[in-house]
Amino acid sequence: MEERVGELWHRLITRAAQSRYPEAAVTLQQVSTSTGILFRALGGDGGLQVEAAHATEHSARRSLLHRIAGDNKKIELAWRDEQSLRLPAVIDFFSTPQLNKDLYRWLVVLSVGEPQQDEPWFSRNQRLTCRVLELYPSMRLLYQRLVSAHLAQRLQPPSHQSAEMAQESAIRQALLEPGSIRVLPQAPRPPQPVPLWLHPCPPVSISRQQNRNNPESSGGGSKALESETKRLAEETDKKEAKGRGLVTIRMENIFTWGGFLKLDRDAEENEDLESAADAAEDLDLITISRDARGSAGKLRFDLDLPAAVEDDLVLHDGILLPEWDFKKRRLIPDLCRVVPMLAADAGSSILPPHLYRTAKKLRAQFQYLAPSRKWYKGQQDGSEIDLDAYLRFATDRIAGHASTDNGLYRQLKVGSRDLACLLLADLSLSTDTWVGNHARVIDVIRDSLFLFSESLSATGDAFAIYGFSSRKRDPVRFHQIKRFDEQYNGAVRGRIQAIKPGYYTRMGAAIRHSTSILKQQPSERRLLMILSDGKPNDLDKYEGRYGIEDTREAVREARAEGLEPFCVTIDSKANDYLPHLFGSTGYVVIRKPSELPSELPRLYAKLTS
Repeated sequence: MEERVGELWHRLITRAAQSRYPEAAVTLQQVSTSTGILFRALGGDGGLQVEAAHATEHSARRSLLHRIAGDNKKIELAWRDEQSLRLPAVIDFFSTPQLNKDLYRWLVVLSVGEPQQDEPWFSRNQRLTCRVLELYPSMRLLYQRLVSAHLAQRLQPPSHQSAEMAQESAIRQALLEPGSIRVLPQAPRPPQPVPLWLHPCPPVSISRQQNRNNPESSGGGSKALESETKRLAEETDKKEAKGRGLVTIRMENIFTWGGFLKLDRDAEENEDLESAADAAEDLDLITISRDARGSAGKLRFDLDLPAAVEDDLVLHDGILLPEWDFKKRRLIPDLCRVVPMLAADAGSSILPPHLYRTAKKLRAQFQYLAPSRKWYKGQQDGSEIDLDAYLRFATDRIAGHASTDNGLYRQLKVGSRDLACLLLADLSLSTDTWVGNHARVIDVIRDSLFLFSESLSATGDAFAIYGFSSRKRDPVRFHQIKRFDEQYNGAVRGRIQAIKPGYYTRMGAAIRHSTSILKQQPSERRLLMILSDGKPNDLDKYEGRYGIEDTREAVREARAEGLEPFCVTIDSKANDYLPHLFGSTGYVVIRKPSELPSELPRLYAKLTS
């Protein structure tokens, strides 16, 4: 009976304290595409991804009903950082879906402006609001509707709290007339949150906290800790174990829980990472610390590397290449070392039997792209006399007109497609994942390389195939599968058969080395095709924005050399970052990875026809 009464009371007080409108809610998933397009169309940083914001505590005064119900302690506010534009996962502040959708639009436009360093939250949001209203006058009516709806909902402080009253009055005035109040009055409590403004103190992501203190800290590897919402993070010293006496804590006094999880981010221990990720989902604040002692996980990782006698053959010591640091806005010279490698144990091979039928069909289709034989008239010398040219010559002589006998022959020649293509395949560790129940990603890539080679051998186009993976900036493993000066034969098929998952995806260095190879080809048109299954990442700071910007700069350098970079990917989330890397027309997403082998040659035909 007591539990039943408590349940009814909780339901009653929660319903009475409800200040949101869930029936009019609009989710970020519903507007994510339009918000991303709007942000970039207005000049927002193209490298930022639109992601969901995590709810944070505001510590402001709450109404009596909210205090009784124990809710309304947190709120989702928008903010942006170096990696992403964070918007609330759900907006249900207002009673109509249109107003909630308008708030998404307003927050996106507000976020386009660059915040000044060390600028106070109160003045920053006013300045950004003034900027929007000045540049986009059509937003003024939308803003006024949002302000009117929001002011009607704001909680007024008690009359005897003069400091809070002054603070609330300043915020209201700043909303109605942006830029009219320069300084926010001080008060014992923080002010009521303003959903129309950006977050006063955005949470710091774990990856940013790590990279700030240790640029070489691990940032890649497992995806087990990825989440759609960002968590609060802080860094502290490692807690050393002191005496292991009796436990004196009464468990019924613990209202929140947390614990020290010894998690080495450099180690790929899947079970530990998955359990830690499950625990992290229940934590609002994640505290991290550094352990100066080495981890056995690093030793295990190194033992996973193949011995020299079992590894691919290293062709030479390597090539030093620069890397783009987007924070410093410059290339760091000689930062990466690309090591060319060749499969040592790959013998001659035939085309796998399960590809016979598809390969035969593609070869027949691609033969139509092969240059046809045609007669070239007006030649100085040739296999036959050009009768039309000879009749004109003879007629001119009989008529007494001066004429020459130049160009009286014709020659049958084979036309030429002046084209060279380099296919760069991502052979990272993620290609070891399964596609359905019968094949891995690496198997799909292997079949794609086979059919791509079979198709291009029918056209006579010059092509080369390379693969890459990396383990930090040294080495970037660059696997030679087929050079431009090699014929497609059993040895090449053997190297394709021998490809296997490698390590990580330092795409910028691989693109730069591919550019240096492809630009040496004398062809008039040179196509660089990148075949990938995910975004750039590596064990060090290359994950996230750093890797994205370096890859983008490498693509820009390739275009400056006259090449045509084009990316083919099976990553379902590629639309979030590939437009920033390759442009809106410089990539394609294959929705069903199993269709990649047959789609890749057809895509090449479209690009080169």
